[in-house]
Amino acid sequence: MSHRPTRHQKSTARRDARVLAAILGGSGLLHLAKPAVYDAVVPRSIPGPARFWTIGSGLAEVGIAAALLVPRTRPVGGLAAAALFVAVFPANVSMALRAVKSERATTGRTAVTLVRLPLQVPLVTRALGVHRAS
Repeated sequence: MSHRPTRHQKSTARRDARVLAAILGGSGLLHLAKPAVYDAVVPRSIPGPARFWTIGSGLAEVGIAAALLVPRTRPVGGLAAAALFVAVFPANVSMALRAVKSERATTGRTAVTLVRLPLQVPLVTRALGVHRAS
């Protein structure tokens, strides 16, 4: 049984879509502008060159950001954003583990990588909310 989103749900979805688009667009542009930073956090277990995954994920983030900003493509953009947030979670875990194990990582960097992990949950739920209410 499907239901039509309320006016409030649609308004929330539009706001969340803009916020997610800003996050993804900014991150995607950083992947493309400073790929070496991201190459270093691509899990070694993923096959192929790290740069391939860095550029690919950057382009995906920019594309999904654009989809979130266009009302017609927003539902697909929300679903794609949720899938991307789930897909990059292993890289975020890898980055956190490396920071914890590293003697060179600052306390601040380690804290950021650890705090970032549970923040994936609201990103996924907001993206799914955009998908459902758009």
